[in-house]
Amino acid sequence: MILSDIRRYIETRGQVALADIALHFDADPDAVRGMLEVWIQKGKIYRQMATASCGGSCTQCDSATTEIYVWNRQPANVIPVVPELPAGCGHR
Repeated sequence: MILSDIRRYIETRGQVALADIALHFDADPDAVRGMLEVWIQKGKIYRQMATASCGGSCTQCDSATTEIYVWNRQPANVIPVVPELPAGCGHR
């Protein structure tokens, strides 16, 4: 897994959950997150959470599934990523 592979993967999909990137490259989400920081620093991608409260005090979801990475030049036909949140999550 190299930076350009990650760039191509996100660029072609428009937006991808961290868990999907890690699964695709068979890598640890924390390792992928570190590599994604390079693209964030360059202003090519940005990170967003699935809902406004994700990443806050609620700990029901795996952060890798609610952490979404978006390519800045998103194709017009990209459908937003909506991760499956747990049944008890109040943000469905």
